[in-house]
Amino acid sequence: MLAASLPDLDALDLDSVKALLIDQHEKYTAALTSRTSEIERLVLLVEKLQRMLFGTKSEKVLRQIEQLELQLEELQAANAIEEAKAVDPVERPVAAKPFRRPLPDHLPREIHTHLPSYNACPDCGGKLRELGEDVAEMLERVRACFKVIRHVRPKLSCNACDKIVQAPAPSRPIDRGLAGPGLLAHVLVSKYADHLPLYRQSEIYAREGVDLDRSTLAGWVGATSDLLTPLVDAVRDHVMSASKLHADDTPVPVLAPGNGRTKTGRLWTYVRDDRPSGDTTAPAVWFAYSPDRKGENPQKHLKLYKGALQADAYAGFQHLYEGGTIIEVACWAHTRRKFHEIHIAHPSPITTEAIERIAALYAIEAEIRGSTPEIRKTIRQARAQPLLDSMYTWLETTLAKLSRKSETAAAIRYAFSRWLALTRYAGDGHLEIDNNTAERALRVVALGRKNFLFAGSNAGGERAAAIYSLLGSAKLNGLDPELYLHHILERIADHPINKIGDLLPWNVSLPNQYDLA
Repeated sequence: MLAASLPDLDALDLDSVKALLIDQHEKYTAALTSRTSEIERLVLLVEKLQRMLFGTKSEKVLRQIEQLELQLEELQAANAIEEAKAVDPVERPVAAKPFRRPLPDHLPREIHTHLPSYNACPDCGGKLRELGEDVAEMLERVRACFKVIRHVRPKLSCNACDKIVQAPAPSRPIDRGLAGPGLLAHVLVSKYADHLPLYRQSEIYAREGVDLDRSTLAGWVGATSDLLTPLVDAVRDHVMSASKLHADDTPVPVLAPGNGRTKTGRLWTYVRDDRPSGDTTAPAVWFAYSPDRKGENPQKHLKLYKGALQADAYAGFQHLYEGGTIIEVACWAHTRRKFHEIHIAHPSPITTEAIERIAALYAIEAEIRGSTPEIRKTIRQARAQPLLDSMYTWLETTLAKLSRKSETAAAIRYAFSRWLALTRYAGDGHLEIDNNTAERALRVVALGRKNFLFAGSNAGGERAAAIYSLLGSAKLNGLDPELYLHHILERIADHPINKIGDLLPWNVSLPNQYDLA
């Protein structure tokens, strides 16, 4: 683009050519710096919007993120082209050189050695000796492929009595099924973790020369989820045995039978994760599906649970707290969101101060994350409780000055209506300041809901809840979900039901993924 405006170089003297080169270099540097700054601005904006994903306008935010990510792709592609066109790489601005992470050590290395095309010195014909070597690595991808495993069982007969002896047929995840455990794991992870509907998967497999229609894949999903039911039940039992749970729910579209339209089902999540308070008990998440959002659903899910429940202000949870066996712990992130939404639309000194006061509470939590409950309680009582007492007084004084109909007054009343539950965390080091743990668990559902119709029936919703429970629990325990499913699908058909706990994510040791090829 810059070269198109160059004058006739033959008509210029040396000083003019130097001046021209300096000018062009400055323009190139300025353009590249401007593009780099724009990339940095967009990256920050995307990160900001991602933090807003679970607000009341999350679908709109998702579309904004998609558009910004497309802009980023275009700018970064343009940067790569400009860098490739640079005449002298040494002269490139420092900002144009991206940070390059080292390639992972666990990847297999294929060494290609490139020897000179001559065996002697091209100048004098002398013998060449090894001086050293230059090594450069390039990341490559080997396309995933199907393979057929043929099980052969020779038949042997006795020469004396003609008895036929033969090894028993090896079990399969699905009885007489065509799919092996690796393929089944891939189908499930592609659908529920990577958000690829079965018809898209069918098209991808067809490109690889394997005809697997959607009905076949759907049958595999159904049979596999049924096979995994005992394991999902074990996850649920582990989650419900905790003394503190994070709970949340999200709407999911479900095809209504008969009329081809959709209805709104609900996916509930219950998370056990005490790592922030220094506990080493394995974290886990259990999902449950219901066709509606009636309060009887969480009551059924939590009928045997006793302990603290960290959740939002959903009215259906309120009945759970009446008996005293479940203790309400409210979420400061939801309270902050009330002020933040007002602040985005109409910033004011009141919303600014409210957000800053809440941020001071979070700063304390960042310092003590991972400490023991005793340490967390001591520090919270010494530093957070005075801030909470001061905030209550300030909110009370501020509310008296506001119109009852103002949005800011409504946000303050929201905080007052559950103040005891909001401040309960300060007196118990096991509790958390918010319910973000449950919201993080629901992210995979929000992304899947955006890409395709969530479920074709209530049964489909229940299957999804089961698979989300295993995938989410595997991720919480640092496992690759696909490797984990592969591992258990190889074993679960023959595994004793009374030892199903051996297959829980925190009890398995997975091989390196390259050992499975």
